[in-house]
Amino acid sequence: MASVHAQYPPLNDRPVKDTICLFDVDGTLTPARRTVSPEMLELLRELRKKVAIGFVGGSDLVKQQEQLGVNGANGTFNPPLHPVPRTNTNESPVIDMFDFCFAENGLTAYRQGTALASNSFITWLGEDRYKPLANFILHYIADLDIPVKRGTFIEFRNGMINVSPVGRNASIQERNEFEAYDKIHKVREAMVNTLREKFADYGLTYSIGGQISFDVFPTGWDKTYALQHVEKDFKTIHFFGDKTYEGGNDYEIFEDSRTIGHTVTKPEDTMEELKKLFDL
Repeated sequence: MASVHAQYPPLNDRPVKDTICLFDVDGTLTPARRTVSPEMLELLRELRKKVAIGFVGGSDLVKQQEQLGVNGANGTFNPPLHPVPRTNTNESPVIDMFDFCFAENGLTAYRQGTALASNSFITWLGEDRYKPLANFILHYIADLDIPVKRGTFIEFRNGMINVSPVGRNASIQERNEFEAYDKIHKVREAMVNTLREKFADYGLTYSIGGQISFDVFPTGWDKTYALQHVEKDFKTIHFFGDKTYEGGNDYEIFEDSRTIGHTVTKPEDTMEELKKLFDL
């Protein structure tokens, strides 16, 4: 069986030359922490016939698989060299559904199903510096007076840590409620400002994204980290994201001189913009 990537024109032979579209995931391709719609998948398949496509997400590859790999291109794929865990036989490997996959801002990267070089947050920071940071965060959250607290307040990832004052185990309703509460009380913003001051010598960037959390990673390891893998092959790099404001986790790549940035507020906006740009 031929590789799914072979079903599309070679990267350097797509009708819209030297062009790639990169997408944030939450709020851009999918509703926050929800699965992608069949309509979006079909549009992406049509887009891929014209240009190269990729996603740049802050979450790890397993979470990207959960959101994007549902009801993929008919499941007609060879098993990838480094299989992505799947929980549903109706899923398709996300690394086959896109030409480029950049999880954790590109710290975990795939080009047409092949893994690229990765990097590690803990190797860069060191255990002796990480422990005081983690301890401070947990003490800070313990002292927070917010309506709800659940579980997993620090999620350790390959290229960053993700911090959630309410906890990543919150239900969808609890996530929505915290997001509304946070817009008024600025819980995440206040916590980020405190961490910036307390750990000013750590060389870290704090980026608020999604509904309930913020990312902490070495400065320079924002979503622009992924551009090193595509900037030599593509003259035109479109980026679509919903958190493109300063402090949002799409801001740096949106503002980067190497990209053409598009601000969206929901997946339907992304679809509408793609239809206009590429006559889909």
